[in-house]
Amino acid sequence: MLTRDALALTLLLVIGQAAPGFAQSDSVRPAPVAEVHTGWAGFVDETLIEHTAFGGITRFYVTPRISLGPEVAYLRGPDGDRDVMITGNLTFDLLRPRLGRPRRVTPFLVAGGGFVQNSLLIGTIPYTSYEGAFTGGGGVRVWFNDSIYGVVETRIGWEPHVRVMGGVGVALR
Repeated sequence: MLTRDALALTLLLVIGQAAPGFAQSDSVRPAPVAEVHTGWAGFVDETLIEHTAFGGITRFYVTPRISLGPEVAYLRGPDGDRDVMITGNLTFDLLRPRLGRPRRVTPFLVAGGGFVQNSLLIGTIPYTSYEGAFTGGGGVRVWFNDSIYGVVETRIGWEPHVRVMGGVGVALR
């Protein structure tokens, strides 16, 4: 029969052997992902100029919680007002993955910088401009299984706008 001290020592040895595996599994980067979005954007001018938004993002994890990747967003406003935003984004997952996989519900923060092309008609004359752009915000991802998740996010940015998007993502394993 094992004494209490021998049982405690055995338990400590087992935990000691398992702990590096658990620590290592938490340091594994999740697979790259690709997302498609749709939603609404409102540009601040004398009045709010509403746009329908479509976009896509690819993210590559550089640490278990930080990912980088490009985003392209197409914003369609009234009367031929069109915007194309191309940014590089940094995303920070607020919860650490477990066993090398993102949490089922993962809140995140995101910041991006790049440029925006705006095209519109001034009277009957087409006008196009290019400007630097940045966005920042946050959202949440909900994983449906090991490969597919839904995402909702909101951002503010320059040109002054607010954007609310929802979409679907897939892990690229």
